[in-house]
Amino acid sequence: MLRASWKSLMARKLRLFMSAFAIILGVAFVAGSFVFTDTLGKSFDSIMSSSVGDVVVRPAGGTDVDPESQPSTASLPASLVTELEDTPGAARVDGNITSFGTFVVSKQGKLVGGYGPPGIALNHTGGPAAKGVEPLTIVSGRWPSAAGEVVLDERTAEKGGYLVGETVPLVSAGEQPRFEARLVGIARSSGGLNGASLSIFDTEQAQQLFTQGADTFTDIWVTAEPGTSQADLRDAVAAQLPDGVEAVTGDAAAEAAASDIQEALGFITTFLLVFAGVALVVGSFLIVNTFSILVAQRSRELALFRALGSTRRQVARSVLFEATAIGLVGSAIGLGLGILLAMLIRVLFGRFGLDLSSQSLVVAPRTILVSLAVGLVVTLVAAYLPARKAGKVPPVAAMRDDALLAESGMRGRALLGTLLTVAGAGLLGTGLFADVPNETYWIGAGILGVVLGVALVSPFVGRPVVGGIGWVYRRLFGAVGLMAEQNAIRNPRRTGATASALMIGVTLVSMMSVLGASAKTSIDAAIDKGFTADYVVSSAIGMPFSGEVAKELAGVDGVSRVSALTFDRLAVGGTQASALALEPDKVDMIGDRVMVEGDIADLTSTTVSVSKEEAAARSLRVGSTVELTRGGTTKPFRVSAIHDESTIIGSDVVLSRAGLTSLGAPNTDAYVFVERDSGRSEASVGRALDAAIADLPVVTVKDKSEYADEQGGMINQMLYLIYALLGLAVVIAILGIINTLALSVIERTREIGLLRAVGLSRRQLKRMLRLESIVIALLGATLGVVLGVAFGVALQRSLADDGIELLAVPWPQLVFFVGLAGVVGVLAAWWPGWRASKLDILRAVTTE
Repeated sequence: MLRASWKSLMARKLRLFMSAFAIILGVAFVAGSFVFTDTLGKSFDSIMSSSVGDVVVRPAGGTDVDPESQPSTASLPASLVTELEDTPGAARVDGNITSFGTFVVSKQGKLVGGYGPPGIALNHTGGPAAKGVEPLTIVSGRWPSAAGEVVLDERTAEKGGYLVGETVPLVSAGEQPRFEARLVGIARSSGGLNGASLSIFDTEQAQQLFTQGADTFTDIWVTAEPGTSQADLRDAVAAQLPDGVEAVTGDAAAEAAASDIQEALGFITTFLLVFAGVALVVGSFLIVNTFSILVAQRSRELALFRALGSTRRQVARSVLFEATAIGLVGSAIGLGLGILLAMLIRVLFGRFGLDLSSQSLVVAPRTILVSLAVGLVVTLVAAYLPARKAGKVPPVAAMRDDALLAESGMRGRALLGTLLTVAGAGLLGTGLFADVPNETYWIGAGILGVVLGVALVSPFVGRPVVGGIGWVYRRLFGAVGLMAEQNAIRNPRRTGATASALMIGVTLVSMMSVLGASAKTSIDAAIDKGFTADYVVSSAIGMPFSGEVAKELAGVDGVSRVSALTFDRLAVGGTQASALALEPDKVDMIGDRVMVEGDIADLTSTTVSVSKEEAAARSLRVGSTVELTRGGTTKPFRVSAIHDESTIIGSDVVLSRAGLTSLGAPNTDAYVFVERDSGRSEASVGRALDAAIADLPVVTVKDKSEYADEQGGMINQMLYLIYALLGLAVVIAILGIINTLALSVIERTREIGLLRAVGLSRRQLKRMLRLESIVIALLGATLGVVLGVAFGVALQRSLADDGIELLAVPWPQLVFFVGLAGVVGVLAAWWPGWRASKLDILRAVTTE
């Protein structure tokens, strides 16, 4: 039986490979996501290990990596370095200055890096990292020793086009937005930089640039003497530290920082695994269809096995054996393709600044095992029902070729599909309207339930669609159109399953189109309503920029006033919260505000406004006192107002700029709003503003329409990426249509021969198959668009409180999707139609 199963498998290599293709793509996404994230993790582990000393002394609670906050500006006095030099077990003590937001401007006037990885400025100390590792080595020139000198990393110097001895322009988020320094050396990082740019200065100059000239440090490294452990040295150092300062081992600091970074980048794995799941679900329809048709076509062969003594279980096992072979081969190929996908993702991220070229790919045993297991399990589950059906067909019925689907099976399918649809709709409604935790999971489960339910009942709900298309066919193509319609109706389960694969892809694409259109419409409306200034100055790289920029723009001819704001993260009573800092006397420039009590226009350096939700959660009211902490600095603030969410104000806490500065925040801005004099033209003032920041590539000036286009462009980029990935699901669905038609041609060989014998031409035969393919494609697209619009509306309503307040359905785009499905049907029918037209008529008529 095993030998017979193997011969059967080899006799249908092409058809089975088309089924395996779905498994290949799904497993490739699974393997690629794991390989890339493991590679990313190992790379950051290496960087962090070379970015800490044996013991790190830092402000307590203020310098752990938090992807949602800005680095702390809390500092340590230089005198602490001297005090720690006598610590037992300490070989040396070095004070470090680290600042983020400093970038090199290339000779072409472009920013080097910045579009993702940070621009890091350091002071040179010569101190080793943990365990004696030398963090930086000079490869050309020397280390900086005086003001006006800088050392760059190799990649930054190369991209900027600078050689040792040349003058390098730099931009910074510090007190000096722009400055120049002479390049005296080029350095190499032992742990890699992952695309970050590195600028290294003499300690005194670094203090002038980044600590306002104060003799302070960001943190202090204490190097252990030989034979002294990190833990023992930490305990000795901690005993000498004042309040508000902590000591941690280098291993602990590196592990915490790497873990935080990997958690922040964990969305990559989730994102890719979601598409892997989509590909595998769509692929399962293709596998079920393929094996169902193959079982029907092999009914005589299976009957002979039964007649010769094979049991039902042996027959079913023979089908599952073929599925196992397909699953293993598909998973192995998918694993290899996943490694290539990880390479492609690495190249793609490199174009956005995250350079991982120095880190070899990591293929962990877990990746191999999970990839093989996923592909094998999905294939076996998809092949189980056809295998079970193969074992249950009686030998006599199979000998008569009587293998049609029983009505009871259709009734059971309809019942199960209806139950799944109703259950999915219930979960969806619960997530949308009930107060439940993690409502997104409820909505996602509901969408999955409805999709699977509709896929099961598609043979029934699709009949009106097929009937409508058939009515058009009969009038346009006569008998050929009638036969195409009847062929689509002949086996409704097969037609429904094939259309369902395409339906899933179109559903997701349509859903994201509705959500994207709603997001853009909501953003345009919010900008139109809340954008009261004439211009907005924002970061070109998504990072804060120097507060000095606002002062420079205020002096531009034709500008009446400017208002700056910034975002941050603070601890409110020990819990992290989002914060917005603004200038209260200019709050009218930032758009609408919705107040529950008090007004943010009345904020002072010691008062704060809290959101309605934050006030309820902490039992705060106007007049309450709340403690805010940033970077180890804690101060009490009086609640003077309570605000509701609006276009700009969506933060938990709103402070004055002076209030945030009192907590040690740097003088940086996220946005600067600009108003022009009423007597000056918008174009002339815009040109003056552009000229003022011409040598600052970190910021851009935009009017209302340009700002709206920029925000809409970000959404479009996200949608294009999602469309590209979902396109793979559509490719699998197309293969399903091709597979179904090709197997159907084999199944109907005698029928096709008889049709040719009574006068059906090759062109008419091709047209019949083409029309049949279009019916399947349009059925899938129609169901997909209907479900996609429904799900898109549901998601928009669930996100209404998060800013997507307006619903927009892009009907022209959805109509285009349906039309594109028709084109897909034409293309999918080409190979089966060509193959059918080449059949020999006499041989086809005599086929058993």
